[in-house]
Amino acid sequence: MATLRRILTISIPPYHVMSMKNNARSMSFHKLKIALRSFWRSDKDAPVYGHICQVGDPVLRTQAMPVEPEIICTKDFQALLGHLKDVMKWYNAVGLAAPQIGLPWQIFAVEVTKSHLKSIPKEMRDAQGMEEIPFQVFINPTLRVTDYTVLRLPERCESIRGYSADVPRSKEVEVTALTEKGKSITWIAKGWSARIVQHEYDHLQGRVFTDIMDPKTFNCTAWNAINGCRGRIELKYIPK
Repeated sequence: MATLRRILTISIPPYHVMSMKNNARSMSFHKLKIALRSFWRSDKDAPVYGHICQVGDPVLRTQAMPVEPEIICTKDFQALLGHLKDVMKWYNAVGLAAPQIGLPWQIFAVEVTKSHLKSIPKEMRDAQGMEEIPFQVFINPTLRVTDYTVLRLPERCESIRGYSADVPRSKEVEVTALTEKGKSITWIAKGWSARIVQHEYDHLQGRVFTDIMDPKTFNCTAWNAINGCRGRIELKYIPK
């Protein structure tokens, strides 16, 4: 995990000069080749982080750009996907979007493991319909609500580390995207799975959960510990 403990940088042109196709911003094959050429170097343009960036970073408020399908199976792009997966596992996150590691591209990944579920009380798992989700990458995803029933439940985000709030989400959604192999996939996500998908999809739209939360429920998750330690407590922005 040594590569995750340093900031990686990648030479990406500014957002407004990215290639245009059918009047939509996209990362073209040529531009991506230029960008990936410096993936493991230390050029000082747009960053690819080895950590999850925090709200305030402009990339989290940027509309992510679609990825040209022909570059998905290239070796360098696969390395980027591997890096996204490594950071996600390092943080033990159930989801991670590319903007959270500094990449303004339409990519997110989800995974819910047995280990994740074991850390949650059974009553909560049953009530929210929590279940395992195999690791899956979604590239250029589109989202369609299939059940408009609104569920208001607590959410956290690694990009707003240390805080949570109740967030309204649709009960069921259909997500269509390309996989890490460039194949089309459609998945109907329900309950907690649907919440994860909507949360990550929001990151690609430049949104975070605080935009739609119930503000009265916004809280510091360590408030009780802070009081118990009389304020002598630190919040780290990387895992222990």
